[in-house]
This record gives sequence, C-alpha cells and structure tokens, in this order.
Amino acid sequence: MAPTATQAATAPAAPTGTPVVDATAVIPRQRTGRAQRFRGRILCGAGLVLLPWLGYLAGTLPPAEAVAWVVLDALEAAALLTAGTRLLAGDARYRAPALAAAVLLVADACADLATAAPGPERAVALAMALLAELPLAALCLWRTAGQGPGRWVRMAPCR
Repeated sequence: MAPTATQAATAPAAPTGTPVVDATAVIPRQRTGRAQRFRGRILCGAGLVLLPWLGYLAGTLPPAEAVAWVVLDALEAAALLTAGTRLLAGDARYRAPALAAAVLLVADACADLATAAPGPERAVALAMALLAELPLAALCLWRTAGQGPGRWVRMAPCR
C-alpha cells in the first residue's frame, strides 16, 4: 500500500538501503539468550540492592541532604529494575530505561566524588564509582547500543 501525500510529506527521509522501523508497530518479543538473561539479572539485582540503601540514606543523612540522595537513588533503582525486567522478558523496550539508568549512575558517581570530604570518605566514593556505578553504567550503555547504527525510526504523524 503506497503512502498518502500527507504521510510522505511528514515521514523523515532515510538514506537508501537503510531499514526504516515503524514506531507504531507492535513491539515484538525477542528471544532471550543466556547472556541477555544474565545482564537482566545483574540490572535487577543492582536495582534491588539499592532499595535497602535508600532506607540507610534516609536514616543516616541530615534531612536536607537525604531528600536529594534518596530521590536520585530511587530513580536509579526504578530505571535498573525496569530495564532488567524488560531484558529478562525479552521486551525490546529496555533501551530507554537502560539509558536513563546509565545517565543517573554517572551523575551519582560525579556527585559522590564532588561532595565527598578528603580522606576516607573520598576513598569510599572513588571505590563505589570505579567498582559499582561506572561499570554498571557501562553495561547499561552497551545494552542501549545493541542494534547498532543505521536504523531509522519513522514516527506516526500526530492526529
């Protein structure tokens, strides 16, 4: 079926030979391999580990600081759990929450390092950044680039 004049005028131009994905199509379930399930378990596990951490932060930090840190870590946990459960289910829509988790994790690592006092507090912040937050952000970013370049998304026109 050929597109109408309105659809042709509103559709973005894709380079010749580049596959075009229709964003209005039903999102298909992908087959989940062992590696994808393992990455999904890592993301879900990291999101679950953050939940008791939220209580610890709320109970130990001064109220003015606790709000900011608890909200940041709650957003991280939500993004990690969403991306992880979608990976485990084979849902192709895991990329947006994985990207959000990566951005939040990098921001958290930077904020931890910027606000840590010199000495043992800074050493702990550096260890958490290098051993947990940044590797997890790298895993999330790697998963968002799973399809590779060259795919165009055609959005449906507003009605």
